[in-house]
Amino acid sequence: MGTSVQLCPLSGVHSESPLCYLLSIDGFNFLVDCGWNDFFDPEQLQPLTRVASTVDAVLISHPDTNHIGALPYAVKKLGLSAPVYSTEPVYRLGLLTMYDHYMSRKSVSDFDLFTLDDIDAAFQNVTRLTYSQNYHLSGKGEGIVITPYLAGHLLGGTIWKITKDGEDVIYAVDFNHRKERHLNGTVLESFVRPAVLITDAYNALNNQPSRRQRDQEFFDMILKVLRGDGNVLLPVETAGRVLELILCLDQHWAYHHLTYPIAFLTNVATSTVDYVKSFLEWMSDSIAKSFEHTRDNAFQLKHFNVLLTKKELEKLPPGPKVVLASMASLEEGFSRDIFVDWATDAKNLIIFTERGQFGTLARMLQAEPPPKAVKVTVSKRVPLTGEELRAYEEEQSRIRKEEALKANNAKEEDAKSSQVGGDAISDPMVIDSAPCLIPSEGTTARHRDVFCDGFTPSPTTVAPMFPFSENTNEWDEFGEVINPEDYIIKEEDGVELTASQPMLGADSEDKVDEETEDILMDSRPSKVISNEITVYVKCSLQYVDFEGRSDGRSIKSIIGHVAPLKLVLVHGSAEATEHLKQHCLKHVTSHVYAPQIEETVDVTSDLSAYKVRLSERLMSNVLFKKLGDYELAWIDGEVGNKEEEMLPLIPLSTDPPPHKAVLVGDLRLADFKQLLASKGIQAEFVGGQLRCGDYITVRKVGDSSQKSGVQQVVIEGPLSEEYYKIREYLYSQFYAL
Repeated sequence: MGTSVQLCPLSGVHSESPLCYLLSIDGFNFLVDCGWNDFFDPEQLQPLTRVASTVDAVLISHPDTNHIGALPYAVKKLGLSAPVYSTEPVYRLGLLTMYDHYMSRKSVSDFDLFTLDDIDAAFQNVTRLTYSQNYHLSGKGEGIVITPYLAGHLLGGTIWKITKDGEDVIYAVDFNHRKERHLNGTVLESFVRPAVLITDAYNALNNQPSRRQRDQEFFDMILKVLRGDGNVLLPVETAGRVLELILCLDQHWAYHHLTYPIAFLTNVATSTVDYVKSFLEWMSDSIAKSFEHTRDNAFQLKHFNVLLTKKELEKLPPGPKVVLASMASLEEGFSRDIFVDWATDAKNLIIFTERGQFGTLARMLQAEPPPKAVKVTVSKRVPLTGEELRAYEEEQSRIRKEEALKANNAKEEDAKSSQVGGDAISDPMVIDSAPCLIPSEGTTARHRDVFCDGFTPSPTTVAPMFPFSENTNEWDEFGEVINPEDYIIKEEDGVELTASQPMLGADSEDKVDEETEDILMDSRPSKVISNEITVYVKCSLQYVDFEGRSDGRSIKSIIGHVAPLKLVLVHGSAEATEHLKQHCLKHVTSHVYAPQIEETVDVTSDLSAYKVRLSERLMSNVLFKKLGDYELAWIDGEVGNKEEEMLPLIPLSTDPPPHKAVLVGDLRLADFKQLLASKGIQAEFVGGQLRCGDYITVRKVGDSSQKSGVQQVVIEGPLSEEYYKIREYLYSQFYAL
């Protein structure tokens, strides 16, 4: 029987909602991605709430909120305690993304779903892997191997291959086959005939223009606005596709010697750029080679102003400028504030480089035609002053006094109980009847506990004893449990600092402005004031596709090449999902699934797989041939009687029947053409065929994308010395078994 595989979507099917899926392989539960949108609505996580405690491992594919946004909340509130696996860039950039979202929310609301400490706690469980690294799970997951591969969408973005008993389950969402400035294309096409492929239909209905045409239109519209004395805003994610935009703009500014200011504005902008500089080995071949030869780091930005606050933006020279600001949804962050300021000026331009999340302000502005006016709630956190500050301080003082009184009462009760202890059940002592000194009314109180000629019994005990208070403090494996509030350092300005409070970018040289520091440290009493305003959208609105995903035609071609035995479609509109499903049913496989939320689909392989042990007698007569990193051999044998857990494979009791030669390999006609040229035989492509010499042609009838996985190579021409020579060269491209 094949490996048992079930998939249950928790979010992200038949819609563009965040991605989150429960994948069970032989009873081992993977949570594949843990996304949330920019609204951070806990109701959206109800399906995850019901299964979080059963998760055995978490696989994260990309470092944006659609794939990682709910991780801190799930760890803090939903009982998710499983180990998390990702690549190093996904870990680092995902951490910064969540920092940026928290700080953006905290500055305009009383956001309490998670804190910076919760983010750190969630990411402490992350095990970082490199591309193509086979990681063997242990314990309950014994026998399962997980391997990350290049997805090509975001830096560190991952296609996950999960292998059990020789069967592969591929999770590939948001992949990009195109090579870009900072990323290589995906390696998804290198997989052939996996047992299960889980992929998305997000772009199934979209077709993209050429990169050159897109870039030219992009630069033309920006320069037109700048030369017309206007400003350009690009709402972006914290550390996602913005990296391609930064590289694109920086190179264009350098090549054309432009002087217009460009700003990258997020709460963690400097940390983002610093980390990205150290991830060159995860980027495109051209960036890596350039650094090897010239030590020129592509992200040593020469024309960008990397900013952390809006105040820094206002200090830039007056005049036209380009600003890349978080967040892409316009629901929070600096981009929302700048939109409110710039939208009313017809000279300005807002460029959306990716489709906004459903229901967000960005998505509303991308509608056709765009709205002429939108209502926006503008919020700001301001310090408390006057009567509000005094009332707040009085309330805090009252709370502290009540807590101190409760703590004092608790200590007194503990002391009394320790004095009473077990004295009541002890044997009474015979007290010396000799006279003792009892202080008179004129004697000072300091002599009360000094005894002579015997003891004076305590009124609460039947036997006298020296004053004793038992230590009732709690202990754990690290020692005595302490109260962190007892160790608060009181600063002169009244700000309380503790060692446990997080400092953003503690391992980098980030600078945090006073306003942001106040938000992080909660150092000053503050409140949020909100005001709903109507913004009249007079500026230009444009959409340029910098999403970095394969388009519909490429998706169909890649799935056809991979040719999975079973296919599961997730994350995409209902229309796109149905369109891709019908195409794949017709051209790829008859087993195509498009489940609904919390609908479990069983995609267990129909194959019957057994483990066999090759006997020594059988192996002694086997001749292996090396093929790349593998060794191949043809074996004729029969199954013997079961020994222990595996079936033995032994030599045939009779002579093995003859078999046709099997040619193993993948012929590339372009490589074969070069081989013939090196042997002095002229060859050229004519109508998809390779014409060799004067009369011989070589063509491929089938290819590896067919369901059989077998390709047929045909050589045609008159029998001659040239024919046999070319055939011999052709055979040399294969391994015959």
